[in-house]
Amino acid sequence: MPGKVSPDELLAHVFGRTGTAADDETVLQGPANGEDAAAIAPFGGDETFVVSSDPISLAAEGVGRLAVPVACNDVAASGADPRWLTVVIMLPDRDTSLEKITSDLDAAARDIGASIVGGHSEYVDQLERPLLSLTAMGTAEAFVPTSGAEPGDRVLITKAAGIEGTAILAADFGAELEVDEDVCERAETFIEEISVAPDARAVRDHATAMHDPTEGGVAAGLFEIARASGVRLEIDRDAVPIREETAQLCAAADVDPLRIFGSGALLATVPADAVEDCLDALTDADLEAAEIGTVRAGEPELAIGDESITDPIEDDLYPLWEHADSER
Repeated sequence: MPGKVSPDELLAHVFGRTGTAADDETVLQGPANGEDAAAIAPFGGDETFVVSSDPISLAAEGVGRLAVPVACNDVAASGADPRWLTVVIMLPDRDTSLEKITSDLDAAARDIGASIVGGHSEYVDQLERPLLSLTAMGTAEAFVPTSGAEPGDRVLITKAAGIEGTAILAADFGAELEVDEDVCERAETFIEEISVAPDARAVRDHATAMHDPTEGGVAAGLFEIARASGVRLEIDRDAVPIREETAQLCAAADVDPLRIFGSGALLATVPADAVEDCLDALTDADLEAAEIGTVRAGEPELAIGDESITDPIEDDLYPLWEHADSER
């Protein structure tokens, strides 16, 4: 099964093999479960340098438009403004449109206000679709970790669940699903909402933790906050916003809207007395948002209604891609 390396494998083979990071006083946040960005203080002063790397390979259409916000979101969700990018582009053959991918990368970077400052491009025969890997960098006045949620905090979500996954379903599988064409057309426009930089900017001054739900969707992102913070999250599933296009496509594909790629939503925990200020700030930024749950003391756990989740979540879209590959 494709997907992220498991937390146990990371603990066994990755987190203890970080060169001199453990002894480097400039490393404020290094590799850890649930933490998608590093925080570095190399120059002194009040600003923290935030950096994160992200690959994207499974979305064949619009990969360049997706890659930039996906990479920048982890930096934004750590309290920073994304400013610089490096891009590695690996293509399966010369028939793949390098011109289209780089044009999309350029446009997406301009939209978010980031500069592409370097990278690498090559052709790899073993690939079946383009593989991009981006490193995003920015500066923050205060680093916001995934691990900062405190008992008593409230859980907020911006926009809705499954935004990225909905766009992928429409683009990659829409022709095969029993969904009206106009639903797919609307869903494909969701790719324009993948960035959470404005969302994070609106709440970062109050947030104790922020997280960008990607693989495994909103459910996986919430579980990662719970695990990283060592808390129990109690979530009202009915309070999680799900758009009609998402509901229809997920029903047709038999997948859970809370367990498909979730970029486009921001998850944040905030003190109870800051909820209204955050919701007002998001409204002022023309962003939808909802309060969906509470942080409780206890063993790391995600409780969504009657469901208790204590193990990492696999994304519901992976079996669809595997089936499509087996049909080729």
